[in-house]
Amino acid sequence: MRSIWNGAISFGLVSIPIKLVNATESHSISFRQIHVSDGGRVRYRKVCELDGEEVPAAEIGKGYEEADGSIVPITDEDLARLPIPTAKTIEIVSFVPAEEIDPLQMDAAYYLAANGATAAKPYTLLREALKRSRKVAIAKYALRGRERLGMLRVVDDVIAMHGLLWPDEIRRPEGVAPEASVTVREAELDLADALMATLGEVEIASLHDDYREAVEAMLAAKTGEGFEPAEAMVEPAGGQVIDLMAALESSVRAAKASRAGGSGDSAESATEAEVTPIRGRRTPAASAPAPKAVGGKKSTASTGTAKKTAAAKKTAAGGKKSTATTKGAAGTKSGSGARSTKSASGAKAAGAGRASATGATAGAGTAKKAAPRKRSSA
Repeated sequence: MRSIWNGAISFGLVSIPIKLVNATESHSISFRQIHVSDGGRVRYRKVCELDGEEVPAAEIGKGYEEADGSIVPITDEDLARLPIPTAKTIEIVSFVPAEEIDPLQMDAAYYLAANGATAAKPYTLLREALKRSRKVAIAKYALRGRERLGMLRVVDDVIAMHGLLWPDEIRRPEGVAPEASVTVREAELDLADALMATLGEVEIASLHDDYREAVEAMLAAKTGEGFEPAEAMVEPAGGQVIDLMAALESSVRAAKASRAGGSGDSAESATEAEVTPIRGRRTPAASAPAPKAVGGKKSTASTGTAKKTAAAKKTAAGGKKSTATTKGAAGTKSGSGARSTKSASGAKAAGAGRASATGATAGAGTAKKAAPRKRSSA
């Protein structure tokens, strides 16, 4: 690995020559700015505001802008005359327990490599002393034109240094915590502890950047001209509050099912939490409206039920209408039975009903009278 800084660790009267190496690297995918109409690259050029001409890097210096907008030129010679004892030295000032360092202060991370064979012995001495004391070293060093604060600790068999922000660079969390007074019950804490215990631990090495992989797949597909953008699924925001106890219980069941290798269906059903309405809204329990579907489409089950109910009502109405028609056909001598097959069937049914009421002779007479009417209409 390429070193970015050469110097020495000042450990009392012991000096340890070291090289500073970046301990982290970014895998994020960067994009270029282009002109949308023709796809050409859009580049930034450093132009002087006075003459409007582009300035080469060799002619660019430093300057401090005052409140009134005027610029005070600062040269490299001015900065070189400043007293910075840590310009080429990582000066250890104290050793403290690791828990005293607030993670909010941690910045960039570096590896410190021994520079040369003579540095191996003091380097190993400092490393083993840090291991045995279970402490970290607080140091001051200068990098990229400014003095910084650092923390030295042991990672495997290497001394690593974390850049620390100065204490006055940490903002106080004013106005961030909830202002309302909230009471947490013991049962809720017990369920939260159970959920934490069920989820257990995770190997950090097994975690990966899903978004970066999706971007890489998109770029590969676009290069091969086979990319079809998919719409992102956005969960709609609701106006209801999830019952905290129900959510915790469901989360614990889902976590146990996941740890036990349960099916996806059981995990999904376990994550469904009860929903309670927001307090302060006066809604009668008896006349509470049914929740509307999110997508704006009627459900298939409710549509099928409505169709069946309408068909049943229609059938019942048709039955009553048929009965009334049959009675009317029986009491009327001149009918329209010869005009359609349905009317003829109604006349026959009426004749059969009259035969059962008045006797076989009356039925036969009705049949004889019906026959001439059929021939005359034909």
